[in-house]
Amino acid sequence: MNYDNSEIARLIDERIHSERNRRILKERLCNGVRFEPLAEMFDLSVRQVKNIVYKARNELFFGHSARKG
Repeated sequence: MNYDNSEIARLIDERIHSERNRRILKERLCNGVRFEPLAEMFDLSVRQVKNIVYKARNELFFGHSARKG
């Protein structure tokens, strides 16, 4: 299923509770900002940013958390 940027932004606003994570996701998914600049912008490691994006994608598009159990 393909989503346009406005639909992605709406899903982020509805389903992601952390303001920081919402900002990271919008920059990555809507604006195409790469992981390295995002890590610098938010004072996080690249790994942390990737984890945030990966987990949130599961919540946004598949309706579940990336955690098992």
